[in-house]
Amino acid sequence: MKNEVIEKSDTQDVSEPAVNASRRHWVVAGLGVTAGLAGALVAWQKFQPHAVMDEAVQNFWAQSFERPEGGTLSMKELQGKPLLVNFWATWCPPCIEELPLIDAFFNQNKAKSLQVVGLAVDQPSMVRRYLSQKPLSFPVGLAGFNGTELGKTLGNAQSVLPFSVIFDAKGGLLAQKAGKLEQSDLDAWLKKVT
Repeated sequence: MKNEVIEKSDTQDVSEPAVNASRRHWVVAGLGVTAGLAGALVAWQKFQPHAVMDEAVQNFWAQSFERPEGGTLSMKELQGKPLLVNFWATWCPPCIEELPLIDAFFNQNKAKSLQVVGLAVDQPSMVRRYLSQKPLSFPVGLAGFNGTELGKTLGNAQSVLPFSVIFDAKGGLLAQKAGKLEQSDLDAWLKKVT
């Protein structure tokens, strides 16, 4: 009987460090995976537009902007139809690159009651100069640097340009994108509003 106890005792002594080492390995691996996932989540959230409160959307519809050619662009007058809003600036290369795409999208879909507005987060003189050389078919509002704050309220926490949002016909915010729009973005948004 003593031999049995000794054998069990020897077996436990030999396997216990191996079990502890294996357990430590899995704990460390689990912590590493958890830390990696947490880091990825933080990075993903940092670059995603933040959730927008209803109050911010209501505030958007109360805005009015001077137009480069004169007159006023009232967001309230645009309610009742889907609306794509693009925040851009003349000093922003991706903004300038996407404007022809947005202009073509507007021209192709205006018969479907889709509206597009560009809000220039820039100096009025620079916007006027740009538009005199490369006119756009859709209306432009001079948001100036206050447009940065308006963009933040609509979910652009990092103040990235370009930044675009789309509203449905009831005035509700459907989608946001920080960064340059692609045709696939526009096609997906069109499906949401038609």
